[in-house]
Amino acid sequence: MSNRPFLLITNDDGIHASGIRHLWEAVCDFADVAIVAPQSEKSGSGLSITWTRPLLIQKISWDDHTPAWSVNGTPADCVKMALSMILDRAPDLVISGVNRGSNAGRTVLYSGTIGGIIEGVLKGVPGIAFSFSDFETPPVAATKKYILALIEHVLKKPLPKGSFLNVNFPVDCQHLIKGIKLSRQGKGYWSEAPEKRTHPEGTPYYWLGGQWRSFEEEADSDVAHLEQGYIAAAPIHVNDLTDLTVYNEHKKHIEALFTAPEEEHKPRPLESVQ
Repeated sequence: MSNRPFLLITNDDGIHASGIRHLWEAVCDFADVAIVAPQSEKSGSGLSITWTRPLLIQKISWDDHTPAWSVNGTPADCVKMALSMILDRAPDLVISGVNRGSNAGRTVLYSGTIGGIIEGVLKGVPGIAFSFSDFETPPVAATKKYILALIEHVLKKPLPKGSFLNVNFPVDCQHLIKGIKLSRQGKGYWSEAPEKRTHPEGTPYYWLGGQWRSFEEEADSDVAHLEQGYIAAAPIHVNDLTDLTVYNEHKKHIEALFTAPEEEHKPRPLESVQ
């Protein structure tokens, strides 16, 4: 067995997208790699999984050293099937991307790129999601050293259980990268901008569309760092989703709303059988 790290690659743009090959090219000399990715684009699928139809796994020709499979489901489906059915050993790390478009701000709540990573994290496998703010994929040489540095860091200094890194490259990362900033997740996101259209038969339909909705951001947010030309790496935690402030402040009051009187809890005498 190889002493090199073992990485699982997935994405949400589909197994034939240029971004996933970019990510593979950045790591294939450094690690052993397996690829399990959606058969077709699943952008915006978040952490969704497929319940209503069967999942099909298809072996894909990649190269002589990298096994690859497509799944006709979401990124979360891909990671589920990889960890439970396809791979013969657990990966050291799941990496996802490189996504076409930013996943900064609250877009993480919709992103299939992130969904694949969360699925791995929930099963105890750490992960890193990578996204380009540009829709054009830059040469691997422009980003490889940053991708490898972040992967090596997480392998050497593991993140806490339930945490992962959400990494976004700035626009024109081929020329203008100033460095890497550890960031807090920002507030901006893609808001709906529905466009009404009419089918030739006369039935109206809607194309959801989207437009970036900006908020006043903290200076150390990923959105702010990207605008300044930095790679933004935001640590996100999904292990305990409980809002402990609400839990502590409201527990006594909410539980008292439906607490039965003490006498209702007293055992009743058994009735004799006639």
